[in-house]
Amino acid sequence: MHTIPSAMIEIWVEKYRPGKLDEVIGQERIVKRLKSYVEAKSMPHLLFAGPPGTGKTTCALAFVRELFGENWQSNFIELNASDERGIPVVRGKIKEFARINPMGEPGFKVIFLDESDALTPDAQSALRRTMEMYSRVCRFILSCNYSSKIIEPIQSRCAIFRFTPVDKTALVARLKTIAQKENLSIDEDALDSIAYLANGDVRRAINILQTCSAAEGKITMDVVFQVTGHLKGDQLKEFMEHISRRDFQGAKKVLDDFIVYQGLSGQDFLEDLHRYIIDSNIDDELKVKITERIGEADFRLSEGSNERIQLEALVANLILLYSKK
Repeated sequence: MHTIPSAMIEIWVEKYRPGKLDEVIGQERIVKRLKSYVEAKSMPHLLFAGPPGTGKTTCALAFVRELFGENWQSNFIELNASDERGIPVVRGKIKEFARINPMGEPGFKVIFLDESDALTPDAQSALRRTMEMYSRVCRFILSCNYSSKIIEPIQSRCAIFRFTPVDKTALVARLKTIAQKENLSIDEDALDSIAYLANGDVRRAINILQTCSAAEGKITMDVVFQVTGHLKGDQLKEFMEHISRRDFQGAKKVLDDFIVYQGLSGQDFLEDLHRYIIDSNIDDELKVKITERIGEADFRLSEGSNERIQLEALVANLILLYSKK
C-alpha cells in the first residue's frame, strides 16, 4: 500500500519543473537556439507559441536564469496577460519596469508576458510602441497558444519559437524518473496510458501521475483511466461494435453506462470517441463521416443543447452511416 506523506501537498509540476535548459524535454532545437543567446549575452524579442504544457514558461524561466545568473530576479518580471489584459497594464506595470536601468550584465532586462494572446488588440498596439521605445534596455518574451492572435507588427519584431507536443518516448522517460523519485510502483502500460491521455502535454501528464499516486497498491492502466475519468480502448470498441451491427439499444445501453454510471460528461465522451476513431483501422471514407458527426454533436453541446438528446442522436446518425455501407 502506497501511503501519502504529509508533505504530499507539494505540487509535482512545480517540484519537477526544469531549472536549466538542458533539463527541458522534447524541444531540442529551441533549447539549442536559446543556449546560443546565453553564450552571446544578447537576444532579440522572443515569441513562444505552442500548445499548453509544452515548456514555454519553463524555457523562459530557465533561459533568464542562465542569462542573468544571480541577478536574474532583479532583471526579470513575469506578467500574465489573461489576468491583466488591457492598456493600463501595458502603460503602467510594463513601462514602469522598463524605465528602470538593468543591473549588471548583459545590460538589459527581460519582461515575460505569459498568455499574451489574451491581450486586447488595443493593448497589443500599445505594447508594440513600448517594445520600440525601450528596446535598448528591455527585451520581451511573449508566450501564447496561437501566434495568429498576436498582431502582425509584434510578430515581425520577434524571433518566433514554435513549441510542439512532447513525443511519447520523452514523456514516458520523464514520468519514470518522477515515479522513481517518489517511490511509486507503476507498470509500463500505466505509463503509456498517461502519455496517451496527456497527448504531448507534460504538465497534464505529471498532474495525472500525482493524482494516481493517491491510489492504493501498484498503479495500473485501469487505475489511470479510472482516476482520469476517460474511457479505455476496449470500452469504445464495444460501443462501436454495437454501432457496426446497427444495434441501437445495445449502443444506447453502453452509452448509458458511460454517462450515467461512470459519470462521464458528454464532451469527454466525444473527445475519447474521436481519438479512438482517428487511431482505429476503420475505412478512411467512413472515418471522415464519423468524425464529421462527432464534430456536429460537440458543437451542439458547446452551444448548450440537451446532452442526452444529442448523444443519442449521434448514435442514430452513426448507425445510419453503417446502414449505407
